[in-house]
Amino acid sequence: MIAFGLIGRSWAMVFVSGGYSVKIYDNQPGESAKAVVEIGKQLEELQEAKMLRGQLTATQQLALLSGHDELAEALQGAFFVQECVFEQLEVKQSVFRDIERLVGEDVVLSSSTSCLVPSKVFSTVQNRSRCLVSHPVNPPYYVKLVELVPHPETAAAVVDTAHSLMTKVGQAPVRLAKEIDGFALNRVQAAVIAESWRLVQDGVISVKDIDLVMSEGLGMRYAFIGPMETMHLNAPAGLEDYMKRYGDGIRRMLTSFGPVPDFSGTEGARRIVDEMSQLVPSERRHLSARVERRDQLLMGLAKLKKDHGGQE
Repeated sequence: MIAFGLIGRSWAMVFVSGGYSVKIYDNQPGESAKAVVEIGKQLEELQEAKMLRGQLTATQQLALLSGHDELAEALQGAFFVQECVFEQLEVKQSVFRDIERLVGEDVVLSSSTSCLVPSKVFSTVQNRSRCLVSHPVNPPYYVKLVELVPHPETAAAVVDTAHSLMTKVGQAPVRLAKEIDGFALNRVQAAVIAESWRLVQDGVISVKDIDLVMSEGLGMRYAFIGPMETMHLNAPAGLEDYMKRYGDGIRRMLTSFGPVPDFSGTEGARRIVDEMSQLVPSERRHLSARVERRDQLLMGLAKLKKDHGGQE
């Protein structure tokens, strides 16, 4: 594990839950050791809540984790490297140049980037056949999806290795056949964001109610099945029947969508921000409390899905 923010900590917890030895590295002296202590506390709390992932106890999982201030030391013996530095292209490129000099040719190099395509992230790596993006959803410990996005030169066996590893540690990996801006998840999310923003900005619905449209409507189904299966189940004879019945209406609605919204600097955008801030104030203590509530609810949902067999 390279660098250690919230995503890095969650990744480390995921990998140790699967029984893998994890070495974490941060270029700030002492930070990786602090992270190990913090993770230990989280693992104990999860164990007490009976939400600890994997077959090992919290103590056993923590024993698999170590912090390092030297990159070479952290990379020793690695077969898979997960980078989690902040979203700045030049920094990621520099990190992977350093990593490549210190590991063997068979070590997989993986980035957690959420918005940078692999061809840019790995452009300065010499052997790009072993590189890919493994994009998690925050927080990965509770939301299991991982998008595997190959570099144009990535070997198929490398994607297979990443898919196998993610499956073994309990994640839900999906493969993209090629890179595309935003990958799959963020493109779908951006479409939802754009139309939600337009509906509020155009005075059709409030911020509170558009969130309810998702949390008490679409999200109820989408927590267990996706849009394709939703359509397939919503017509007597399946997906083809659904599109015959509703395809014209969907096309009509799509042609009525407005342009990409301006998300800042306009009166409409300011009104949306103000309305959201009235519901959940922007001060850190209020946001932190809502994040904690979100994670607790995600924990409960993850348990519910596990108890009911998850994906079939």
